[in-house]
Amino acid sequence: MSQDPERAKEQAGRHAAGYVSDDMRVGLGTGSTVRYTILELGERAKAGLDIVCTATSQQTHDLASSLGLRVVPPDQLGGLDIAIDGADEVDRDFNLTKGGGGAHTREKIVAEMAPRFIVVVDRSKMVDHLGPFGTPLEVLDFAPGLVADKVRSLGAAHVDTREARSDNGNLIMDAHFGVIEDPVWLGQQLKRITGLVEHGIFPGNLVERVVVADPNGVEVLTRFGPD
Repeated sequence: MSQDPERAKEQAGRHAAGYVSDDMRVGLGTGSTVRYTILELGERAKAGLDIVCTATSQQTHDLASSLGLRVVPPDQLGGLDIAIDGADEVDRDFNLTKGGGGAHTREKIVAEMAPRFIVVVDRSKMVDHLGPFGTPLEVLDFAPGLVADKVRSLGAAHVDTREARSDNGNLIMDAHFGVIEDPVWLGQQLKRITGLVEHGIFPGNLVERVVVADPNGVEVLTRFGPD
């Protein structure tokens, strides 16, 4: 029998916390599903789990700190043992779209600090191809129009600017490419645009596994199939 979608998200988020053990340096992501990971880690910390964390957003920093988790800047850690985060889209090759909350620059820094990157999502985020969500971009104020022009030259039908800014104080834009056939290539091209701080395409080779919240139970996927 299927269960409530929110309950499924909670189960998946708490399952992901099970990859964390004592003395780990942990990257904490941002999002509605990974929030349950943070809640579980907070409960385990009160029971004696000894970890130190870094956060991908002010929202996550505040939540983790309120639960008694020790949260420090990335530079204080230098490296991580594991990072756990959500995603807005996950394709068949584990490429990700991230940045729905505008935190993708910090999220990418943290993901690249860890040899183990666990992604936790609900089933609706699993897609054949990235693109329908849009591709978030963090952009400097100096010449956003020029940046948008270059993004459109790569195939974006339109580029929209959000009212909200990133935690870094920069503009957040969303580029709409439609179906993205080669997200790794597109990510490489976006990287070359001066003034574009970071984009929301994360290559699949960063990802160890994906924990999927499903109404019928938690499913854990690796590149070799179900875990």
